[in-house]
Amino acid sequence: MASTSRGDSLPKVQCPNHPDALLVEDYRAGDMICPECGLVVGDRVIDVGSEWRTFTNEKATKDPSRVGDAQNPLLNGGDLTTMISKGTGAASFDEFGNSKYQNRRTMSSSDRAMLNAFKEISTMADRINLPRNIIDRTNNLFKQVYEQKSLKGRSNDAIASACLYIACRQEGVPRTFKEICAVSRISKKEIGRCFKLILKALETSVDLITTGDFMSRFCSNLGLPKQVQMAATYIARKAVELDLVPGRSPISVAAAAIYMASQASAEKKTQKEIGDIAGVADVTIRQSYRLIYPKAADLFPPDFKFDTPVDKLPQL
Repeated sequence: MASTSRGDSLPKVQCPNHPDALLVEDYRAGDMICPECGLVVGDRVIDVGSEWRTFTNEKATKDPSRVGDAQNPLLNGGDLTTMISKGTGAASFDEFGNSKYQNRRTMSSSDRAMLNAFKEISTMADRINLPRNIIDRTNNLFKQVYEQKSLKGRSNDAIASACLYIACRQEGVPRTFKEICAVSRISKKEIGRCFKLILKALETSVDLITTGDFMSRFCSNLGLPKQVQMAATYIARKAVELDLVPGRSPISVAAAAIYMASQASAEKKTQKEIGDIAGVADVTIRQSYRLIYPKAADLFPPDFKFDTPVDKLPQL
């Protein structure tokens, strides 16, 4: 007969003959068995673990789903509504041909709009390889804007694109407007308008972008070695410190710095190659390059190994 020891907390089931033995639980039979003597200490034990079983007709497929999709806290209904599909057999319809089982509550229009926006955000993020934390931040931003109804008249796709741009800036991995525009169906001008309106509506701010935010990604996409990347980063930072590029965007300054560093190394890249990666025109790179070229000798790091001397760099 099983014995129960009562301590300071809950009662503990144990074998009367071997109280120190660790009981073995038989999940299929619901029994707790002593491994020393085989005594069934407890029966009808409830398994509180997950029930990973397949409930489909196809036994070969792995479908350990139990209660549908995970809960989405961003939706008002918690995304826990039950949707009944249309029946196909004769027992699913009454004598008048109407379906016997109908949905008492369908998804609201606001939840449907947010769900469509979340799908669009996920699609855009996947196209430019953004991690999950940025998608979650974008979804939260969109929900706040949507519930405030402060951007009436703007399309949800434009708001979603602007929220994705803001989330990238806030997470420290900024993307350019052109990069966001390339994966969405919204113009750059409309994304920029929504960006300013969202910052005002949510009373939030984003850090100013710098040349260093884009340098590693641009150099990596161009296939440039680490030495050239470090030199381009140094050149861009020194150019800003010496106030050589007033009024120029960090993206164009970064592109010009990459062009100068690559021309001084063995891994030379053309303006068009850099412009395609950075999303700036060739003329923009040339204009920024002309501003920093007169001080080129002071911009390179001291330990840089020149393949082309400074005085032999293209003057454009």
